[in-house]
Amino acid sequence: MRFLSDTSSHGVREQLFTLDDIPGALWTPEAAPAAPLPLVLLGHGGGRHKKDPEVLALAHRSVRECGHAAVCVDVPAHGDRPKVEQYDRLAADNQARVAAGEEPAPLIAVFQALVARRTVPEWRAVLDAVQRLDHVGAGPVGYWGVSLGCGLGVPFVAAEPRVRAAVLGLGGALASSEAAARITVPVQFLVQWHDERVPRGPQPGPLRRPGLTGEDPARQPGRARRGPALRAGQHAAVLRPASRALSAPPRRGGPVPGRRGVPCSGDQKVRPQLLM
Repeated sequence: MRFLSDTSSHGVREQLFTLDDIPGALWTPEAAPAAPLPLVLLGHGGGRHKKDPEVLALAHRSVRECGHAAVCVDVPAHGDRPKVEQYDRLAADNQARVAAGEEPAPLIAVFQALVARRTVPEWRAVLDAVQRLDHVGAGPVGYWGVSLGCGLGVPFVAAEPRVRAAVLGLGGALASSEAAARITVPVQFLVQWHDERVPRGPQPGPLRRPGLTGEDPARQPGRARRGPALRAGQHAAVLRPASRALSAPPRRGGPVPGRRGVPCSGDQKVRPQLLM
């Protein structure tokens, strides 16, 4: 891990880094408490990046209000990472198929499954590197990701035993049912109630099954549209269940009991794109 910058603002320390060819950002308390700290991995949306305004807002709230560390890295073909010719070809093909009348949700799911084969091992390597840092340490891990961050997050949460709680949603899980069946930690699932691109029916379904303890999905009214996924006052609501789980002592010998979802108000979200 190579650090490129180290700055502080309003009690939050921000360190930009690269790990191999993966660019990322790490946020920790400026006056860091004794390690290990709970760590939240943030998965950004399609067409966004590690320092997207919503990612920054979530990271700063995690640090200032919860005392957690937060990290986000650019997904392949996003942010400071180069384009991927295979992804561009698939996106162009998907756009043509949607224009011809095909449903976008299955196409988005196929794309997300392709990208997840690369991001799951990358994100596990990022956790390894960040938890080796003296000011972070090997504390409990949470995951937050909506839209593209959901499609990539479901297989990651299923594969990574260090994750103790997750916030997912605002995207389909058509390609993730098998991975979702392996998740046994609390999950808060956010649903866009009138999403013209990704139907709400399949979203919570794979995540509501025996063995998974994420409870009712949090419903966000309105249609999909471009703009911030959550209004400023909603960040605390969606972070609260994960924060409780990260602060609780770990359980052994079975699934972690979940908590009920916190309803989400407002009508804005990231519009699902073909690259999500």
